[in-house]
Amino acid sequence: MDIDPEHNKSGLWGGLAGLIVAAIIAVPLSAAFAFATNPGTQQLFAGRLEEATRGGYQAFWWIVTLLLLSLPFLVGFGVAKLSVKSLTIVGAIVALFIIAIMVMGQLFIF
Repeated sequence: MDIDPEHNKSGLWGGLAGLIVAAIIAVPLSAAFAFATNPGTQQLFAGRLEEATRGGYQAFWWIVTLLLLSLPFLVGFGVAKLSVKSLTIVGAIVALFIIAIMVMGQLFIF
């Protein structure tokens, strides 16, 4: 039983790329998850972050956590399956997510 009859190694490269990205974002992912699940961490940040609403603070960190969690899968899938044009579209979507997080950070935190 041959899983890859055409001997295409793009799936392996995609898996490797996803694994590398997961290793790189492991610490920020755990920190974002800790901030999202423990609203007491809001006290750790000085300034206007202390004045943000609890819901806004948690929503911001949950969105950051979900984005970081999806990043290795997006990178792996992109390397394995997509063409240059599709990779550009996925890159634009990731850029829009990052911009949305920055805007939410400005609204709720700063």
